[in-house]
Amino acid sequence: MATKLLLPLFLSLLVAAAMGRQQELSQAQQCRFQQLRASQPSQRLESEGGITEMWDEYEDQFQCAGVAPLRNTLRPNSLSLPNFHPAPRLVYIEQGQGLLGVNIPGCAETFNSRQSSRSQHGREEEQEQQQEQGQSRRDQHQKVHRVRQGDIVAIPAGASHWCFNDGNEELVAVSITDLNNPANQLDQKLRAFYLAGSPPSRGQQSQQARETFQNIFRAFDEELMSEAFNVPREVVRKMQQEDEERGIIVNVRQGMRVIRPSEEEEEQEQRQGGQGSNGFEETFCSTKLRTNLDNPREADVYSRQAGRLNIANQHKLPILRFLDLSAEKGNLYPNALITPHWSMNGHSVIYVTRGEAQVQIVSHNGQTLLNDRVSQGNMFVVPQFFATTAKAGRNGFEYVAFKTTKSPMKSPLAGYTSVFRAMPLQVITNSYQCSPSEAQDLKMSRGGQSLLLSPQRGSSS
Repeated sequence: MATKLLLPLFLSLLVAAAMGRQQELSQAQQCRFQQLRASQPSQRLESEGGITEMWDEYEDQFQCAGVAPLRNTLRPNSLSLPNFHPAPRLVYIEQGQGLLGVNIPGCAETFNSRQSSRSQHGREEEQEQQQEQGQSRRDQHQKVHRVRQGDIVAIPAGASHWCFNDGNEELVAVSITDLNNPANQLDQKLRAFYLAGSPPSRGQQSQQARETFQNIFRAFDEELMSEAFNVPREVVRKMQQEDEERGIIVNVRQGMRVIRPSEEEEEQEQRQGGQGSNGFEETFCSTKLRTNLDNPREADVYSRQAGRLNIANQHKLPILRFLDLSAEKGNLYPNALITPHWSMNGHSVIYVTRGEAQVQIVSHNGQTLLNDRVSQGNMFVVPQFFATTAKAGRNGFEYVAFKTTKSPMKSPLAGYTSVFRAMPLQVITNSYQCSPSEAQDLKMSRGGQSLLLSPQRGSSS
């Protein structure tokens, strides 16, 4: 009897182990590809207020990194509707400026209209609005962030967020969603849970796009929602928005006023907060969500001949500790090089923001996976441990790298922090059958240069 009970249990354990092993092999095979390529968005979703472009998340390189890339373009005076997603997201503001709201569940509405504040159109219009609506209509909400070109913004999984373009030019935001993150207990598929809007019916919209961006209120029962919110059914019908023509980025028709400190007060608060701040004094509700990667004075790596690197990791932006993500902005001068190196603890998703470069990526088996010229708008993945290098073109090269680790580490092959500098001379001479002087050149030829290498005389791209 005991044997009859144990045998099915043993078989079920074997099946479970086999399925688990199969899943591990399947995930490992996602990084076994013959080549990489610089890719462009494959899908485009047009709304009345802007455009949403998606890279193919099922492309081998993005499956390897476990990310879903996205690019949103908001026209002036347009609003990206509130939504949330089941995995953390890193956003880079490529162009323009705007207002961003990230709503953390359980946090207080610390901004209210009774405080000294400035709306988008100034204090006078805010006072006029208060006089028209009366004291009972005074608003309060969580903090609203000003985002500008060069900002990297961290959005936690499950936090609803919206963005409004209050500038005079288009706001372009490039992002990756980390589908492999432990916060996402669903499968590796891009999902966006919208609280308003819906994909427009006009135009050639793919079925995948229509399934990804849907208003969750449309599926709820109208009567049930009316009771839950204690509002008339007419309001619920407006929430469900059966009219599909507006899309998920809409034009603002009734004005857009939010409670914000003045620009001077906000800059002063940031300066004071940056003095001696180590992140421990922050609570999750008041944690900093953004930092700018375009400021040359805050460069983490700088070479007068080669360029600079600005890095956002868990130390500079403490919330990244919880998201296990980071970012790097590179600015290479004409014909400068990124030293050959590999990433020790994460994948890198590279998006080209300006210029062009010759990029090479090689795998463990000595195969060249990518040897191509990349330019503005291209995106490609450098898998963990795969060696890579890049040489900027005649007009320089700028990129932003999204990294799937909170504290990225590189192992350079050339420069004063290279692996050759750490090796005894005789190891190099015997490894390459070279003379001691040649081995010494391998160790010392780049002098004090490290991650960024200046072009040699006569070098051209």
